[in-house]
Amino acid sequence: MAEGVLPAQVIRELIAAGAISLDAPLAPGQVQPASLDLRLGTVAYRVRASFLAGKGRTVTERISEFGMHRIDLSEGAVLEKGCVYLVPLMESLALPEGVSAVANAKSSTGRLDLLTRTIIDQGTEFDRIPEGYTGPLYAEICPRSFSVLVRPGMRLNQLRLRQGEAQLSDEALRALHAATPLVDGEPVISAGLGFSVDLKPAEGDLVGYRAKPHTGVIDLDRIGAYDPADFWEEIRTRDGRIILDPGAFYILVSREAVTIPPDHAAEMAPYIAMVGEFRVHYAGFFDPGFGHAAAGGAGSRGVLEVRCHEAPFVLEHGQVVGRLVYEKMREVPDVLYGQGIASNYQGQGLKLSKHFR
Repeated sequence: MAEGVLPAQVIRELIAAGAISLDAPLAPGQVQPASLDLRLGTVAYRVRASFLAGKGRTVTERISEFGMHRIDLSEGAVLEKGCVYLVPLMESLALPEGVSAVANAKSSTGRLDLLTRTIIDQGTEFDRIPEGYTGPLYAEICPRSFSVLVRPGMRLNQLRLRQGEAQLSDEALRALHAATPLVDGEPVISAGLGFSVDLKPAEGDLVGYRAKPHTGVIDLDRIGAYDPADFWEEIRTRDGRIILDPGAFYILVSREAVTIPPDHAAEMAPYIAMVGEFRVHYAGFFDPGFGHAAAGGAGSRGVLEVRCHEAPFVLEHGQVVGRLVYEKMREVPDVLYGQGIASNYQGQGLKLSKHFR
């Protein structure tokens, strides 16, 4: 059987076959070109600390150890900044042999600094689901910058399924770039496609946003509803550099316009810890067709969710801050990012989450 990331049509086949079980009927748009959105269930558990189930243990057992109280989400509930919650998801798995999965926060989730990771029974890693796993899925949610209002069915994270080995070697990535340019300009290829930060915009001096420390609640169902000024400080510079403050969260943008061909997918990963006292936020999925001409794009820049750690750090224009790891699709999806589906970030530049005007 062909190897690679499973496309939308195969995900739907797995649902029909019962390899992916749903507590509620599939929602419109829930199956993405190369992933499945995961939905919050009806309850949340406030827990004392983040945890992994560990070998031989179930998540339910760990909740009994670390749980503080149970929250009914059916009428909506606020998850408070700085607290850790665990929410059973509406989807569960009975993965076939040879199929594994990896989960990640959706783009809008990451842009709100909403740490969302998937855990499983007997799991020893966040967001990694081994082949053959049978059991429930849970979302660990920790709002870091803003308190949020959530309801059942909301989709904060997503699942990508793989058959066998999918990741491209650097040699294969160079060949792909030669055939279909992946960035405008000379690529930096080392364990993936490197990308850098843009601190010298073509127009004006706005280079990013920093989350304000004391704000109101964000209702995740309200799209285009909030004034950015109530939640974000604008970051401006004319000399191509900014100083990151420890503990602060920033939205910046890549200098490169990126393309994901229809027969490939990609995942954003941090660069390496040695480049500085910061990290580009929790890795994210890039779907087939992102920035690709066939899907209405002409290259789309990657939004960078950046958090500084122990010491102030000078970030300069063109500094490499992350990488895109490309993977081959098992088949070309029957729908591409930006083509006939609601894709909020096709053709994007510097852009906050869809909740802001």
